[in-house]
Amino acid sequence: MGRTYIVEETVGQYLSNINLQGKAFVSGLLIGQCSSQKDYVILATRTPPKEEQNENLKHQQKAKLDNLDEEWATEHANQVSRMLPGGLLVLGVFIITTLEMGSDFQNALRRLVFAMEKSMNKRRLWNFTEEEISERVTLSICSSTKKIFCRTYDIHDPKSSAKPADWKYQNALSTSWLSLECTVHINIHIPLSTTSVSYTLEKNTKNGLARWAKQIENGVYLINGQVKDEDCDLLEGQLLNSDRRSTATVQICSGSVNLKGAVKCRAYIHSNKPKVKDAVQAMKRDILNTVADRCEMLFEDLLLNEIPEKKDSEKEFHVLPHRVFVPIPGSSVMLCDYKFGDESAEEMRDHFIEMLDHMIQIEDLEIAEEINTACMSYSMNTEASLDNTDDEQPKQPMKTTMILKIQQNIGVIAAVAVAVLAAGISFHYFSD
Repeated sequence: MGRTYIVEETVGQYLSNINLQGKAFVSGLLIGQCSSQKDYVILATRTPPKEEQNENLKHQQKAKLDNLDEEWATEHANQVSRMLPGGLLVLGVFIITTLEMGSDFQNALRRLVFAMEKSMNKRRLWNFTEEEISERVTLSICSSTKKIFCRTYDIHDPKSSAKPADWKYQNALSTSWLSLECTVHINIHIPLSTTSVSYTLEKNTKNGLARWAKQIENGVYLINGQVKDEDCDLLEGQLLNSDRRSTATVQICSGSVNLKGAVKCRAYIHSNKPKVKDAVQAMKRDILNTVADRCEMLFEDLLLNEIPEKKDSEKEFHVLPHRVFVPIPGSSVMLCDYKFGDESAEEMRDHFIEMLDHMIQIEDLEIAEEINTACMSYSMNTEASLDNTDDEQPKQPMKTTMILKIQQNIGVIAAVAVAVLAAGISFHYFSD
């Protein structure tokens, strides 16, 4: 028996309102959340057309799905994945077409799903667990008959074949989802070892964040002041004992990168008997995603503006983009984007509309962080630095406390306290 997809009714309305406008097909993304029993789709957004595609509609009318621009569609998926808070994923793709749905049609969809997942996975600081659902959905709709074909592929198996899946609509699907919010104060020191001088600053930073990500993954999490069984209900559970340690070694460095400031983190969990482990996992991944995405965007901006990396000992200072949220129409869930200091509210609104294909008003934008709240500085000079590693033997550990706030559309439900062990890195979460 295949998987079941519970879909927000507004998604069905959005798909039915898409006009091909003379094109052979329109493709896009399906966004939502996986669970062990079923998956939830709360948003669909079509891939923005290229300018040359708009200028050559006559040629596109005769196009086949084999000519689907995977690179362009994959880049759209990468951009949208940055806009997803913890708990949300690109679950698959849809295509609306007038073409006959033959084997070439399914092959095109299959290639697109695997290409997107491979590209998005390269950017992540975390990995899917073995227990998580690895199936991704393809939805094909005939524009004339409105007939729907829903199939899934196992992204962990390159040779997987299509499996049928159920596509069911539900009204107000995500209005009662749980919202987890927290503010993270980061002070991440990334030593640039003498053995990595040939790496670019971006690669060195990403490697440093990967080491930091392990500390986040191995953290001990408290719910209402207690460590709960991960398989229990989010608001219930038993006390567990846990004792983790961290040690530090000294290494010779050619320089260092420092990330410092306060960032807003947010995650969403479906309301169908959510588990503690689901909430913890969603928040951890939002912490990792938002820090990594900001760094990636900063390096992209530096490259675009051709700002060279400094080679001497002078310190370089850059402000990371700050987070902006926007609500999904008819839902309690909000998506996000990142704003550099010189970008206007109109530019942010236009980018939301381009990426999500939904009308957004400027007044809908929720500025989560003030300008200059998070920054990156780096310098190239010889120094000794602490390199943090986990160790089972008890040594002098450094502990800090983080607090999550869990909310629902009717108000605050509970507060979640999170303790992450790290040496040389300080985090402090407090409820908004």
